[in-house]
Amino acid sequence: MTAVTDEDHDNGAAKARPRKDGGREDGPTPGPDGERTGRRWDDGLIARRAAAAEARRGGEPGPGVPDEDDVRPQVEAYVPSGGPLPARLDALRELVGLSRARLDRDTLAEAGRVLDEAAARQRLSSRHTVVAVAGATGSGKSTLFNALAGAQISDTGLRRPTTSQPIACSWTDGAAGLLDRLAIPGRLRRRPHPGPVASDEVLQGLVLVDLPDHDSAATEHREQVDRVLALVDAVIWVVDPEKYADAALHERYLRPLAGHAEVTFVVLNQTDRLPGEAADLVLDDLRRLLDEDGIALGEHGEPGATVMSLSALTGDGVPELREMVGRFVQDRTAATRRLSADVDAAAARLRPVYVAEGRPGLGERAREEFTDRLAEAVGAAAAGQAAEREWRRNAGRACGTPWLRLWRWYESRGLPGSLDRMGQALIPPEEELTARQRVEQAVRIVADEAADGLPGPWAQAVREAAFSGAKGLPEALDELAVKAGAPGAGGRGGGAGRRSGATGRGGGSGRHDQPGSDGAEGRGSRGGPPVGGRPAKPPRPKWWPAAVLAQVSMTLIQIFGGLWLVGQIIGVLEPGLVTPALIMLAGVVGGPLVEWSCAAAIRGPARRYGQDAERRLREAAAACGRARVLDPVAAELVRYREVRERYVTVAEFSTTGR
Repeated sequence: MTAVTDEDHDNGAAKARPRKDGGREDGPTPGPDGERTGRRWDDGLIARRAAAAEARRGGEPGPGVPDEDDVRPQVEAYVPSGGPLPARLDALRELVGLSRARLDRDTLAEAGRVLDEAAARQRLSSRHTVVAVAGATGSGKSTLFNALAGAQISDTGLRRPTTSQPIACSWTDGAAGLLDRLAIPGRLRRRPHPGPVASDEVLQGLVLVDLPDHDSAATEHREQVDRVLALVDAVIWVVDPEKYADAALHERYLRPLAGHAEVTFVVLNQTDRLPGEAADLVLDDLRRLLDEDGIALGEHGEPGATVMSLSALTGDGVPELREMVGRFVQDRTAATRRLSADVDAAAARLRPVYVAEGRPGLGERAREEFTDRLAEAVGAAAAGQAAEREWRRNAGRACGTPWLRLWRWYESRGLPGSLDRMGQALIPPEEELTARQRVEQAVRIVADEAADGLPGPWAQAVREAAFSGAKGLPEALDELAVKAGAPGAGGRGGGAGRRSGATGRGGGSGRHDQPGSDGAEGRGSRGGPPVGGRPAKPPRPKWWPAAVLAQVSMTLIQIFGGLWLVGQIIGVLEPGLVTPALIMLAGVVGGPLVEWSCAAAIRGPARRYGQDAERRLREAAAACGRARVLDPVAAELVRYREVRERYVTVAEFSTTGR
């Protein structure tokens, strides 16, 4: 029995001619007299148009011949099932789009290929199922191919390799697009010979493809096998008793395609060569190897690969395989299953770059610690202490004795030998950690905490976002420190460390807090909370005028008593030392007493004022750090969560369990 080929339809006159729509014109060629001979086939675009034109000339449309203006599709388009596949493909498409800026092209290459192949398959016929017959050299796959087709289509023999190019056999029309996708030329496209096999209803829609040997010595043969296997809807693997455990088959094909078990048939051929129960023993061992490969076996009604034994040469078991393939084809879910398995495989490959360990992110504790480190770098605590000292200093100026204020003025001049100069000389800059280093350390720590547990590319993206935003952070903190009047930020000394704001040269938290020292409190700024962007003088309590009046009174009493004593000494006034001495003593004692009382009264307000200054500078530093570092990091984490949600949609319906 021979197959019906294109040459049979043409009566030897010519070979098949290419069609404009990418298929083939299988109709006969005109004879010498212009008439067509042989059986006419109307499955080509040119043939349909010629028949339609001929019918119009005759005045009646030809039976079953569509008009050339009829643009309705002649092949039923792929209709996806109502299952999760469309949603998974959409999620995978979004996943790839969101990840292009974070992942390299090689990582996303397989996912992109799956999307392209899924789109190509969905544009083609859903009434056809493409099944490839693959196997090793001498396994008898071509013999099985011919047995399923019921005709001698593929060459068989002792010469190896026998099959050099894929050969296709289609049971119904409309499969040209699918075969074009497989790049099978028209001369290698066959139809089964008219008979019981060709008219078998269960095989209608089957497109069977015989592949070259996957272990062929010819490299181009192996490349063709790999190319076609990536495009077909299902595969029948043909193994023989000698090579069923071949490592090349299991390691290169079966194990990597374990997730495609539902569209896989594994057939042990040549059982006629095995005596007695040897066939059952070999089949059991084959099942064991498939199980080790991770291939689910379709037993007891469970979805998985179909495993059976037969003899293509004697025909034993071939009808059973034909029946199984027929039911598989009529189910019309092979393409969907294959695409779902491809999506599963792509999701498994992408898992390391999307699935995090633990729950990465920025918690409140990490944010608070970052704020604490920035506050330390900008000198918020020292600024609060300086503001408190400034309050007390103003109180001393207002309520202190004139003699003490005169001494403090002398000290503030910074003359050689003064305590201020001596205090500055006591600070070794090399022992101070610079504020810039503190900022960099704070950014590095918060970036590491945010990236902890993230997959490599996303962890790198989080760190880059943090470090990119931190480039101008020290300068911004320095500006905040200057506006807030932080010690050493714009001042002339370094009470809060010998740094200039957040980018200075010493760091530290202040080591010479002598009262009245301009270096300790920043002579260029008052050290108060920012008002309108500039440091403001500390407010004065309402009772300060009364204290000033009392101090002035004590001073006048001292002067009055002193002048009285001087007058008595020089003889201008009558002698009587007791009264002027007591008056002068009252002024001398009352002045410090008023100053001490004022100092005790201002201790609480001064502390609150210093705390308020520290809080303001701390909040400003936190806002700056949040805008430059925390917000970009949070944005990257949100982006990761978005792609993770897409990945969950892609992977949650996985049929491979991986």
